[in-house]
Amino acid sequence: MGDRCAPDTTENGPHMGVIGPAAADPTEHSGIINSESDLGVTTRLYKRRWMIVFLFSSYSLINAYQWIQYAIISNIIMKFYKVEAFAVDWLSMVYMLTYIPFIFPVTWLLDIKGLRVTALIANALNCAGTWIKVASAKPSLFWVTMLGQFMSSFAQVFILGMPSRLASVWFGANEVSTACSIGVFGNQLGIAIGFLVPPILVPNVDDMDELAHHISIMFYISAGMATAILVLVVIVFQEKPEIPPSQAQAQARNMQPDEYSYTASILSLLRNKPFMLLVVSYGLNVGCFYAISTLLNRMIIEHYPGEEVNAGRIGLTIVIAGMAGSLICGIWLDKTKTYKQTTLAVYILSLTGMLAYTFTLNLGHLWVVFITAGVLGFFMTGYLPLGFEYAVELTYPESEGTSSGLLNCSAQIFGIIFTIAQGKIMDYWGTLAGNIFLCIFLLIGTVVTGFIKSDLRRQKANQQVEVQTVSTITADLERGISPPEILKEVRL
Repeated sequence: MGDRCAPDTTENGPHMGVIGPAAADPTEHSGIINSESDLGVTTRLYKRRWMIVFLFSSYSLINAYQWIQYAIISNIIMKFYKVEAFAVDWLSMVYMLTYIPFIFPVTWLLDIKGLRVTALIANALNCAGTWIKVASAKPSLFWVTMLGQFMSSFAQVFILGMPSRLASVWFGANEVSTACSIGVFGNQLGIAIGFLVPPILVPNVDDMDELAHHISIMFYISAGMATAILVLVVIVFQEKPEIPPSQAQAQARNMQPDEYSYTASILSLLRNKPFMLLVVSYGLNVGCFYAISTLLNRMIIEHYPGEEVNAGRIGLTIVIAGMAGSLICGIWLDKTKTYKQTTLAVYILSLTGMLAYTFTLNLGHLWVVFITAGVLGFFMTGYLPLGFEYAVELTYPESEGTSSGLLNCSAQIFGIIFTIAQGKIMDYWGTLAGNIFLCIFLLIGTVVTGFIKSDLRRQKANQQVEVQTVSTITADLERGISPPEILKEVRL
């Protein structure tokens, strides 16, 4: 339709029109022709930004699905490959372990080569991992399935830190939190499918040939999806819009290459006390989520034997509720900019949900577990995009990929520690003691979050340009100079 947009002066400050090749691409906002150099930098929002973020969500989905596809049917995988529970746990923990040594070279590559190269490498690795696993559907080939899982875990290093970077590069100042939530949403949806689909595709049968057939079907489905998404990324995924979407992004683009040092950026982040407190609190929260996800099958089977399918459904409930929480929190942040208050509130409610889950798991009523797991998931998983966006605010103008990478590195470290520790506690003292162990660390994380000093640097950068622009226009009007002409563009 050919509806027209009124001038937008609230999203990114004034969107200043540009006449040239970029004008042919569909945009959603009209602009102001910028004839004065001190009126800020031209910004524009392109419709294709939604296609980019949804494509990212798609390949994040297929990668996250593979993380949990073994753990949720761990008893079946143990029987098929004839391995111990700890070996199956490592099929999930390899995702965490791989991230730690590779995050710094990968974030350096993201800074140097950009989003498109990073996306291509991520999808090539992910696709390779899925096809290696297709060849591992035999009881004697556990090492092959571990190799395939390692390839997929390597791909994850190129994925987890991208949502906040992609949101900043493609979206306006009042959209970045929502866009980041959509990016995280894909990862959460993949985990949800990973909880739901494997118990359906791979029933607990005793015939090894039949079981191999079912496992092979599961592997072929993920390989086909990964291949299709790789083709789409090669054809569709773009590096960045020609015109920046916000004043903060315009300032970041204007930084000269010789002004940027990756090492100096890392050191600057490590000296940023509010950010380092966030790194610890984020790692504690997300590490608890990783441990719960990896060990969920064992928790449910201990109290509800033979309920593998319902264990997957409970995991699905956790993640679906978390997806809703992520989107609601992202929209809330865009509207209110209350980063610390929202993060602290969600953290407290995550602890509350974990306590409720812990003390109702052994009551013998699965419907109660579904409810408490949903409450836990809404807040614990909903916290993920909050951490990303809060980190960007605290660290601007440092690279979003680097700050997100440090957050995820903390989460992987705590995830490995919590998964191993909780698994051992469950072996000796049961699930109640293991879950209380996690509750203690969530309480510590809540206290740490309360000590974070909120310094919203990115918001200040956008607001400063807006104030300068309004002041300049006001001064021109007082001198009798006509303001820049407002153009209304037809949405193509």
